[in-house]
Amino acid sequence: MENIAFLPIGPEVILLVGAVLVLMSAVALNQGERDWGIIGGIALVVAFFLSWAQWLRLDGLETNFQLAFAARDSNVFSNAMIVMDRFSALAGMLIFLVAFMAMVGNWRLVPRLGKRGAEYVALVLLAAAGLHMMTISSNLILLFMGLETASIALYVIAGFVRVERNSDESALKYFLLGSFASAIFLYGIALVYAGTGSLTIYGSGGIIDFFGTQPVALFDVGVLLTGIALMIVGLAFKISAAPFHQWAPDVYQGAASASVALMSAGVKVAGVAALARVLFAAFPSRIDDWAPLLAVLAVLSIVVGTIGAIGQRDVKRMLAYSGVAHAGFMLTAFVAGGEGMTSVWFYLATYALQLVGAFTVVTLVSGARSGSAPFDDFTGLWQRSPRVALAMGVFMLGMGGIPFFAGFVGKVAVFGSAISANYLWLAIVGMVAAIAGLFFYLRIVVLMFFEAPVMAEAPGTAKAAPRLSGGGGLVVTVCAALTVILGIIPWPLLNLVRNAVL
Repeated sequence: MENIAFLPIGPEVILLVGAVLVLMSAVALNQGERDWGIIGGIALVVAFFLSWAQWLRLDGLETNFQLAFAARDSNVFSNAMIVMDRFSALAGMLIFLVAFMAMVGNWRLVPRLGKRGAEYVALVLLAAAGLHMMTISSNLILLFMGLETASIALYVIAGFVRVERNSDESALKYFLLGSFASAIFLYGIALVYAGTGSLTIYGSGGIIDFFGTQPVALFDVGVLLTGIALMIVGLAFKISAAPFHQWAPDVYQGAASASVALMSAGVKVAGVAALARVLFAAFPSRIDDWAPLLAVLAVLSIVVGTIGAIGQRDVKRMLAYSGVAHAGFMLTAFVAGGEGMTSVWFYLATYALQLVGAFTVVTLVSGARSGSAPFDDFTGLWQRSPRVALAMGVFMLGMGGIPFFAGFVGKVAVFGSAISANYLWLAIVGMVAAIAGLFFYLRIVVLMFFEAPVMAEAPGTAKAAPRLSGGGGLVVTVCAALTVILGIIPWPLLNLVRNAVL
């Protein structure tokens, strides 16, 4: 037991216990949604503070990371399964914060699900646990297990509101394409093992140690490079980077609006963190091989996402395509290696806040169970609900990269990282696409503030006025305020993420 550190897996244990308690409270104790929310909320809050405790614990250690579940007293130190460092601690805090805000902001869905609401809360907790497991994995197989744990929970969440016409279709599409991507990722792990003889990143006998002692792969170097490429493909699917993004618009539109916040923001955080762990920690010496591939993925994502978003007439589909472009912006900083991780973290944190806030507004305007959010729902929103329109305007301007909003600072940071890595052409493409992307963000702003409300089917009546109240109102207000504050005063967050690099 002395070689087992429980703090690194504390969040997963708490979330698993919380999921079991939620289900038991519904089945055995016949409790209602209020109790489910209390249990789920407490589990996510405790998980958040455990990640914070990991950060503080590392301040008291002589090393920057701690390996857990490793055979320390033998020569097989390559068995380390989990790594606790500031990188994983920050990722955990972001994931649990996103999951908490997504659940609180869209809580109106749970009472409408009846007894199935307990299952929904449990799935959110399990998805958060799987996403965090992806960020703490020192072993590639454990990384795959975390990916699958989160994916299976999200597949079910995508099709949870079955009364919606497109819900089952979106869940099935997400499941089939996600399973295919997982198989590609697993095959990539097998090829990496064939090339290095190890499945572990850190420690003696790990991948880092392998490249420190041997300049080439065990077999032909093409085997190793193919494995790295396949792992990139598998994780690129999760973060909806082009050309592996085809699932995102349909799934986002078909799933309940209340579910998409976690599916979009939470998966982005975990996927980007896992990709950084694999590339920056395991294969930094092969950056000349994988950086050009990521540059191509970044350009494809930026261009495809921007062009795809311009032609949309549904806010959820527009946000899905813009998410493809934002994935490309984040990959832009990856070409700088570990030095670009500070930029990625800032961009990722601020974008996740904007995304959660935007989808919470979609829930308030178009309904928690709605499978679609047409532009007509937002036309004239300023006249019906000024505060909701103002918050949505902040999120659109932030994502568009307008100065004095957090998105502007994030874009400047990632473009600066690309330029420092001698990828000036990539930064130029990104800046041009960012300017072009203002079209679809400002179009929402124009519809909300300068168009008359669309009338409902009954003559003389307008669409209902959403209210910025309850949990949804709180989440939207906090996310909007942080988007503005971090755009004007970004240094506190920048100083924090500088300590969370690999």
